Amino acid sequence: MTDVGAAPGVERTAQPGALETLFHSDQGGHEEVLLCQDRTTGLKAVIALHSTALGPALGGTRFHAYAGEARPEEAALRDALNLARGMSYKNALAGLPHGGGKAVIIGDPDQIKTEELLLAYGRFVDGLGGRYVTACDVGTYVGDMDVVARTCRWTTGRSPEAGGAGDSSVLTAFGVYQGMRAGAAHRWGSPELTGRTVGVAGVGKVGHLLAGLLVEAGARVLVTDVRPGAVAQVLAAHPQVTAVPTTEALITAEGLDIYAPCALGGVLSDTTVPLLTADIVCGAANNQLSRPGVAKDLAERGILYAPDYVVNSGGVIQVADELHGFDFARAKAKAAKIYETALEIFGHAAAEGVPPAVAADRIAERRMAQAANAERAYA
Repeated sequence: MTDVGAAPGVERTAQPGALETLFHSDQGGHEEVLLCQDRTTGLKAVIALHSTALGPALGGTRFHAYAGEARPEEAALRDALNLARGMSYKNALAGLPHGGGKAVIIGDPDQIKTEELLLAYGRFVDGLGGRYVTACDVGTYVGDMDVVARTCRWTTGRSPEAGGAGDSSVLTAFGVYQGMRAGAAHRWGSPELTGRTVGVAGVGKVGHLLAGLLVEAGARVLVTDVRPGAVAQVLAAHPQVTAVPTTEALITAEGLDIYAPCALGGVLSDTTVPLLTADIVCGAANNQLSRPGVAKDLAERGILYAPDYVVNSGGVIQVADELHGFDFARAKAKAAKIYETALEIFGHAAAEGVPPAVAADRIAERRMAQAANAERAYA
């Protein structure tokens, strides 16, 4: 799962074609890929189901133009494949009765997103008969899911007014915080973060909430963001937080204990890893490793890496709970178990002499294989 590709809009080089990936690569093996088109509304979409071994595939709907790509449709398909596979691993380690899936609507949401297009998309998802459950992702929001739900019963991430759970940022931040506590317990013998220095790169909805949790825990918090307004909001809410001008200044800060990337993917790279002063990396951003070998580079430097798809799973835990009539206390209790899951992964990694990302992949793959074998035995 560690090879999940580059962030949307980043030019990719030496990439195999999407069909090559699907049928011949270790990154493939998807059960089903649906290409959707509705010319009346301008909808072009990809729905990828990686695995339903643990249950119906669950994953968000990304709305993105891929404008920086030479072949946007090919890039969207490849992104959907990568993201769907990642959701299989995330859901498996979150203990959810769901496999992994992801959808990508191709286009600039500011230009082409309409109610009619979302309704058309919902009809395609509904046509899968519950094999795929969708939710929000980059470029889609709670209000969009309310619209999609009008033509698709397999929709989560809706507003409370529409019977949903609303914004999932609260439990996403809470889960990352639990991952940090697990990292502290493994590295320093105690989950307490009091007096620790934590740097949060990216203070959007999740990063802002995470900063608040860290302040409450007694940590010294440094923040940075390319948007000055986002930093200003954090400082207004928590005056004791310190703003840092750039991510490079943050990751090289003296005395930094934990680095929390909470913005773009691919931030752990050949360039940044040698500069890190932190002992632990634990953040909400998806696809933090720019390539699989970076996990080994971190381990060789003695930096404990909390796999992103483990610690940022609070959001998917929330939307999964919505399918059963959302109860915040119940969902939060499930998200709190991210602490035990992360500790288990760190323990396996140490015992097996592998990076935590590899240990996490192995545990997830074992759970999916056991479920698939049980299903075949039952059949």
